[in-house]
Parts: sequence; structure tokens; C-alpha cells
Amino acid sequence: MEEKAIAILEQNRLMAISTVRPDGWPQTTIVGYVNDGLDIFFLIFRGSQKFANIAHDQRVALAIGKEPPDIRLAQAVFAGALASEVTESDARESHWRLLTRRHTNLIGAAQPDWSQAALMRAECLHLSVVDYSQGLGHRDALHLPAKEEPQR
Repeated sequence: MEEKAIAILEQNRLMAISTVRPDGWPQTTIVGYVNDGLDIFFLIFRGSQKFANIAHDQRVALAIGKEPPDIRLAQAVFAGALASEVTESDARESHWRLLTRRHTNLIGAAQPDWSQAALMRAECLHLSVVDYSQGLGHRDALHLPAKEEPQR
């Protein structure tokens, strides 16, 4: 199932990400991403509500997929993940390069000013893979151990 999830992640470029607002309500936005296996990397601005929400509660929910020409071909990944900032310089630069390769609208763009932007990593812990080619409503679930303790 991991291989199927990774294949779906690699076929897409945009995801919906839901964060938890301080008042407990969810907030969902769309962001571009790149994946390295089941780890998902995305760029956000430090002044954004999304960044503030993640700083308050690093639990996020992700939805990745696209509308198929036939419902029987639907494939998607839904994940519960822990989001954290990538602060190590080499890792930030290498994932920035991966983002620019996947998102052609970033080609030629200068690396962001890291005092204004943050490269984030979402570590997927709870995955659902929808694959209607296996039958309408078919989904598989996978739960992975956290590499580090969640911060709230």
C-alpha cells in the first residue's frame, strides 16, 4: 500500500491541507508540494494563518488526488500528519530544488527569503489510499509510527 500511496503522491502537485486554528476550528487551504517517499514538503509564509496554526498544533490533515474521467478510476491519498519546519540548510536547499522541478512555475525563481518563508515537512502517520479501480468505495488504511513526539 505504501507504494500505491507514493505513486499517487508523485502523480499530483497540489494538496488540500487542513490545520487546527487556536479556537479549534479547522482551516483548509491549497498548497503545492513535493514528496520524498511518504514525507511531504511544502512552502508557506511565516506571516500566514497556516504557519501560526501549525506553530500552535502541528497536527494537519492532507487530501491529494484529482477528478478522474471515470469514477471507477478514482485514486487519492488522505493523511493525518505532523508538520514541522525544515531548518537544516542543506535539507532546505535540496527540497527547494525538488519543489522547483515538480512545479514548473517556480523554474528560475530565486530561493525564498527564509526569514519570510518556511519550508515545512509533513510526516504522514495515518494514511488512507482510495483506489476505486479495485471496486467502488475501496480504500486501504496504513498507520505509521511517529519519528518524533507531536508538539501541541
